[in-house]
Amino acid sequence: MDLVVIGLGYVGLPLVREACSAGLATAGLDLDAKVVAGLAAGRSHVDDVSAAQVAAMLAAGFTPSTDASVLDGARTVVICVPTPLSPEGGPDLSAVRGASRAVAEHLAPGTLVVLESTTYPGTTEEVVRPILEESGLVAGRDFHLAFSPERIDPGNPVYGVANTPKIVGGLTPACASAASAFYGKFIQRVVQAKGTREAEMAKLLENTYRHVNIALVNEMAVFCNELGIDLWDAIDCAATKPFGFQAFRPGPGVGGHCIPIDPNYLSYKVRSLGYPFRFVELAQEINDRMPRYVAERAQQLLNREGRALKGARVLLLGVTYKPDIADQRESPARPVARRLRRLGAELTYHDPHVPYWTVDDADVPRADDLAAALADADLAIVLADHADYDPALLTGHARLLFDTRGRTRALPRPTVELL
Repeated sequence: MDLVVIGLGYVGLPLVREACSAGLATAGLDLDAKVVAGLAAGRSHVDDVSAAQVAAMLAAGFTPSTDASVLDGARTVVICVPTPLSPEGGPDLSAVRGASRAVAEHLAPGTLVVLESTTYPGTTEEVVRPILEESGLVAGRDFHLAFSPERIDPGNPVYGVANTPKIVGGLTPACASAASAFYGKFIQRVVQAKGTREAEMAKLLENTYRHVNIALVNEMAVFCNELGIDLWDAIDCAATKPFGFQAFRPGPGVGGHCIPIDPNYLSYKVRSLGYPFRFVELAQEINDRMPRYVAERAQQLLNREGRALKGARVLLLGVTYKPDIADQRESPARPVARRLRRLGAELTYHDPHVPYWTVDDADVPRADDLAAALADADLAIVLADHADYDPALLTGHARLLFDTRGRTRALPRPTVELL
């Protein structure tokens, strides 16, 4: 194989698609037998890869497998496995270690191995390299080793794998050149970092930047509500400045793998030096408290209307972490629902992309008719701004609407409140 991708999820599968489109003989390795069987049957479990694209990949020779023997003779191996947080709050690298051991058992001279899984600076050299060298081959001499941060943005209609600049950091200059040549076959622009640590840090810097700025506007949303200031309008006004400002907007919390998880890797590494990374930890604290704040505001809105939250019918609109996809990873909708349910609310949800939804292993009833569900609910809360949520429909049918995403800010109504 020209390429074997380990981990066929939101990062690995789009990479496979682009490699197949470029004519590379590509295989995929994943431990989840249901994922592999689904792909072999032409089904996709990833928003950004359609069933038609999977069919085209299979026609081009794509081989999904659970058998590590698919690594035999691979010219390039890219590791795209999950890196969740451990119960202690540090990075859980068990999947990275497992993938690296599998590669080591099949590693041949001249192979390029690239880690794309997000992690703390030093992982490629300190964790992956020693495992690979258990093969008896030496990184930088017998095989190439590099880190290249994934930049997948699920549901983005403009930027995908091919037209998003690709950062590569090699263990040696020759490793960087090999990785650049590989990605250059199907990505328009490849940017070489000084080394693996710089490439690892670039990924964390990108997401920490977003994390901190989202926390800033989330905290502003709390006190602007107390001061009677329309923060959404203030942000729109500030965004007219053509330099020195980038607009971030508040919400019920942060979701996805990147923003709520990745900055913790950097904080973990900084703590290992003996001091806290206060900016990141404060941003985490602010963003983590937003679901609780949303529940408190919901309670206040119902109280204002002479209705208790306990026993109230509350409709949650959108339970994914971002609009127009089915991805629920770290979605703030779940802690919002958990808090509302604990306070006695009777919950239903509507989401055109999620056919069923559970919170703490308990099913939440799904509303199919949006207009009827809005009219029936004592309170509706917009948690994800899906395109299906037409502002006029929401404001025209909801008895009381709490919009945490600013979806309806152009249609001010006395029964609508923004975060």
